[in-house]
Amino acid sequence: MPSPDTYRDGLGADDYRAHVVAAIDTLRERGIRPAAFVIDTIISSGGVIAPPAGYLANAAEIVRAAGGLFIADEVQPGLGRTGAHFWGFEADGLVPDIVTTGKPMGNGHPLAATIARSDLIDEFANHAHYFNTFGGNPVSCAAGLAVLDVLEEEGLQDNALSTGRYLSQCLTELAARHACIGDLRGEGFFKAIELVSDRESKTPDRELAARVVNGLRAHGVLTGSIGPHDNILKLRPAMVFRREHADLFVERLDEVLRETARS
Repeated sequence: MPSPDTYRDGLGADDYRAHVVAAIDTLRERGIRPAAFVIDTIISSGGVIAPPAGYLANAAEIVRAAGGLFIADEVQPGLGRTGAHFWGFEADGLVPDIVTTGKPMGNGHPLAATIARSDLIDEFANHAHYFNTFGGNPVSCAAGLAVLDVLEEEGLQDNALSTGRYLSQCLTELAARHACIGDLRGEGFFKAIELVSDRESKTPDRELAARVVNGLRAHGVLTGSIGPHDNILKLRPAMVFRREHADLFVERLDEVLRETARS
C-alpha cells in the first residue's frame, strides 16, 4: 500500500481505507489470506507522517475482518515521545493485537519487547517452541524498569508535549523566513521539516537537505534526512530536551539555511 502523504496528496482516512481494501483484494485474487498488517504508527521513515484520524482503526477493522492481525510498531513513536500519548496507536483509540518496541526502552542498553494478546501467545506456544538465550535476562529487565521509572518520575512525556509545542512554534516562525521549508509536521519530540525548491509545486530538494544535514553537523547539531526523496529532516531529540536546546537548534538551523542560500 502507498504510505500516507498528507502534505502532497491531501487524502483522508476514507481514501486510505480504500488502499487497505484494495491490497487485501489483490491478495485474495492470488489465493493468499493476509497474515498481518504492520505499521510504524507515526510512519517515521516515510517522512514522520501522523496517519489521518481513523486510519489506524480503519486498517485494523479491515485486516481483522480478512483474518489478519494488526501489529503496531512502536519502536520510534512509543514510550511517550509524541507527548500526547504514551503509544502512537492511542491517537486512534486502538488496541493492537501485537505491539513491538525496543531501543528507547533501554536508553542505550540493547533491549526490545513484543507485547501480544494472551490468546495469541497461548496459540503460539501450542504450536511452536521458542528459545532465546538472552530473553528476559535480569540485567536488561532492570534497565528497562529504570527507564520507565525515570520517564514517570521526571515527567518526560509531559516535557515532550510542552517543549515539543514550543519547538513547533519556533520552527513555524523560522519557516516564515525561509521559503525552502515546505512543511512542518509531527508531534512532541518527533518532528519533520520538509525541504523543497518550490513551495507551490512542493518539489523535494534532496541536495539542500544533504547540505543542511552536513551544515548542522559542522555547527555541532546532529540530525538526518529521511523520506522517499531524502529531503526531510528528521528531528527526534532526547526526552530530556528543553527549551534552551530548542532555541539552540533553531538558531543553528537558521544560520545554516542562510549559509546555503548564499552559496
